[in-house]
Amino acid sequence: MTGPLAGVRIIEFTGIGPGPFCGMMLADHGAEVIRIDRPGGFMLPGDPLARSRKSIAIDTKKPEGAALAREIVKTADGLIEGYRPGVMERLGLGPQILHKDNPKLVYGRMTGWGQNGPYASAAGHDINYIALSGALHGCGRKNDKPTPPVNYLGDFGGGAMMLAFGMVSAILAVKNGAKGQVIDCAMTDGSALLTAMTYGLKAAGQWRDKRGVNLLDTGAHFYDTYETKDGKWISIGALEPQFYALLREKLNLAEDKAFDAQLDQSKWDLLKQKLTEIFKTQTRDDWCALLENTDVCFAPVLSMEEAPLHPHNVSRGAFITVDGVTQPGPAPRYSDSKNDHPTPAPDVGADAVEILSMIGRREDEDKLRQAGVII
Repeated sequence: MTGPLAGVRIIEFTGIGPGPFCGMMLADHGAEVIRIDRPGGFMLPGDPLARSRKSIAIDTKKPEGAALAREIVKTADGLIEGYRPGVMERLGLGPQILHKDNPKLVYGRMTGWGQNGPYASAAGHDINYIALSGALHGCGRKNDKPTPPVNYLGDFGGGAMMLAFGMVSAILAVKNGAKGQVIDCAMTDGSALLTAMTYGLKAAGQWRDKRGVNLLDTGAHFYDTYETKDGKWISIGALEPQFYALLREKLNLAEDKAFDAQLDQSKWDLLKQKLTEIFKTQTRDDWCALLENTDVCFAPVLSMEEAPLHPHNVSRGAFITVDGVTQPGPAPRYSDSKNDHPTPAPDVGADAVEILSMIGRREDEDKLRQAGVII
């Protein structure tokens, strides 16, 4: 593996959503990520979240399986798991035990609610975590219900990326002489952190605690999406005065005095209605021809089929194909380090022989399979 994390080994206890995304990020940037899958577990064919991994399927509910997992973890810099609090401890794989085996181990725990607190043992999903953190309250249009932004804020932005950052930070600390530690990564905490700027704006009197009435939440006419003549959509983000002035110029609105009141919130609804009518007079391609690559702060709203084909994304290689599956490529980029092109998601248990050899247990393969410890 190449990339800035080359030489780092992570053990990923398989899960769904944020755990695999965290593993994907670490693998994308050069870490060797070994998945401990469940026997009989299922992996979506070509799943981007499982790319660039090795897999061994171990029944960790069997004492022999838990012991085998411990041997693998002894060789690692880090571990990530996404079970409810107490599950790993019941398997004999909690941090107190594994830190005795490997004092430098960084033990990453991904949950929705965190390792403690009144909600800690309850089930939940992204929509619940971002609801409790306050992030969901700000998502949606004025006088409408909160609208979850898929599962981007909790699972991935507030969860997986926070854990990936925590893992790299703690591993760096170990490299600098610190001991291994546990990372308690809760999606409620992470999604709350994503609202830091709006808390600052609120404290400064520049943000109202309501949906769809503020500068960046579709309240403003100059920061919103608009439907075009052909039923497609465009985005406008002309925040700064010079960009707003250019938008007016391009739309022949420089002489329309109503648009002088850019920041007068009492006029936003009226001005938005005017822009709505204007943008419906031309197709999305027409507006692209006029506004794309200008300082209006414009972009077409692209579908999943369209985004990989846009010239800007093509020029940067923002999307790649892995084993026939189109998917986003690794990000961010480095001036010197080069990330490998991701490899396809492995079949569950596909790398058992290699991983057993890594810990000196190659000769035990048949015995472990016959006992149902691995598949």
